[in-house]
Amino acid sequence: MASMTNQEIKQEQQEEDYGVLLYYKYATIPDLEALFNFYDSNCKSLSLLGRVRLSHNGVNVTVGGKLSSLKEHIAAVKLNCLFEGTDFKLASCHEPSNDRVAVECGFTSLSIRIVKELVTLSSCPLPSSPPDISNAGKHLSAAEFHSVLHNVGNSPDKLIPSSDKGTVLIDARNLYETRIGKFYTPNVETLDPEIRQYSDLPSWIDNNSEKLRGNNILMYCTGGIRCEMASAYIRSKGAGFENVFQLYGGIQRYLEQFPDGGFFRGKNFVFDHRVSVGSSDSRILGTCLLCSSPFDDYSSRTRCTYCRMLVLVCDNCREKDSSYVCELCQKNSQCIQPTSGTEFDNSVEISEVRELEAVSTSDRIAPSPLVSGPRTLRKLRILCLHGFRQNASGFKGRTASLAKKLKSIAELVFVDAPHELSFIYQIRRNCDSASEMENNRPPSESCSKKFSWLVAPDHKGENDSDWKIADSPFDPLQYQKQTEGFDKSIAYLKDLYSKTGPFDGILGFSQGAAMAALVCLHQQKLKREMEFRFAILCSGFAVNMNNCQQGSINVPSLHIFGNDKGKDRQIENQASRHLASVFENGCSVVIEHDFGHIIPTRPPYIDQIKEFLKRFM
Repeated sequence: MASMTNQEIKQEQQEEDYGVLLYYKYATIPDLEALFNFYDSNCKSLSLLGRVRLSHNGVNVTVGGKLSSLKEHIAAVKLNCLFEGTDFKLASCHEPSNDRVAVECGFTSLSIRIVKELVTLSSCPLPSSPPDISNAGKHLSAAEFHSVLHNVGNSPDKLIPSSDKGTVLIDARNLYETRIGKFYTPNVETLDPEIRQYSDLPSWIDNNSEKLRGNNILMYCTGGIRCEMASAYIRSKGAGFENVFQLYGGIQRYLEQFPDGGFFRGKNFVFDHRVSVGSSDSRILGTCLLCSSPFDDYSSRTRCTYCRMLVLVCDNCREKDSSYVCELCQKNSQCIQPTSGTEFDNSVEISEVRELEAVSTSDRIAPSPLVSGPRTLRKLRILCLHGFRQNASGFKGRTASLAKKLKSIAELVFVDAPHELSFIYQIRRNCDSASEMENNRPPSESCSKKFSWLVAPDHKGENDSDWKIADSPFDPLQYQKQTEGFDKSIAYLKDLYSKTGPFDGILGFSQGAAMAALVCLHQQKLKREMEFRFAILCSGFAVNMNNCQQGSINVPSLHIFGNDKGKDRQIENQASRHLASVFENGCSVVIEHDFGHIIPTRPPYIDQIKEFLKRFM
């Protein structure tokens, strides 16, 4: 064997001297600015590159540099008592080059940012307050975790309580991570949520709560931080969800303890320039998306054209400028709005690249695995609810300008409300005799039927087509008296949704907005029957929501109404403001305009509406 040159020896030594450091810590940070300044000064002085995320409840750090510099950084951090008990995961590796992977993973620069959450458990606010991190699952060391997996079905284990139902194992990672490596244990059911991104996990937990209830629940992820919040969320569900355990230090610590892989098969996906880390077991778990041959290398950063999730495409199948559709998009038979570029999520461990959330669709044509040429892109589908004494046809006509300006991104679907109303008319002041009154009676055959979502308590359910004289002059506050009929309307919408859904969002105008708000209020009860990702409430007001506290409805919402100097004589400005206030402030947008009882479509209002909708594409 030829001897190495001095340059080769030097290069090998440099590669051996480089490393990656990962750690997180949940703790109350009393002075964020001071901590920010510490990281900025320390990391720059030690020439560390990577990502530092700070919040009021802790830190999440992934940095790379010379091993000696990383050790100095650890020593400096340990001087702060806030970091007592922190698990510093330090691994040696090759130094990243300035290539696509390093750039995408944020390892060519130093990024220090203050964020709201260290990990974003949900892209929308949860139905209840965020879980208390102090209620997270019990930590099991790598050796303890291995022991529990080994003893399930064989002998009792003192580390976990006995359970009549048994033990389940949840992989809290994204689908593309689990495709190249996961735990396999003969006597333990492993549940793979198959999610695109971590913020989809709560919905999966909600939908599978009965499968989890009563079991001993084991969880794992890459380094541990995702299990902290996810286990707390499971335990927050109360009785039947108390016994939750998590792999402390994640897969990374487990593979250090069990170099042969133990119960873990394949490779551990990591969010830095290394891409993945394996054990001494060289078997390949992943397969090519197109030819199904063994393949587990994400270095090419090939992504789904629609949702931007990483996909495995082997060297033989990968072609320049080709488009690919991930298995989730194929499985759900969805044509999803393509996204471009790469955004980084501030809430993930080891610089997780943000996988942009895909929207749901009612399209039934599944795309082929390899797509080329022009594609038909799906728009957001929005269910539109008209106002009191209106109908779908009339509302569609009144919103024609809105539909036209949103035609490239949204499809508006209009429906009649279930409560049919009688025709009414006001008597002219100069009509004295009965014959004059009869002559001024409008012809019913020239009018379309009118409907409502909510009715007055004295509504008799009449639906004859004859005209009736109004009981009293027009009352601009009549909407406050229409409080009945919700049960019939919600049953009607459920049936409509099952036949013509799904829909991405719901839009309501005036009383339609009041009904849409009630749908949002009951979103948890309506899960699986009728779900909307957002609501647009125009000239809205609250009905039967007296017990709603400020910010209690956690549905992304857009509120459009006239300001206090506007010309909306139908719905008071304060009524619309109050409705907006019961929606969670962090995911609601308010647009006030100077016009009347309308949905404005001129700039800048239409631009704000579009901006809101683009959040869901």
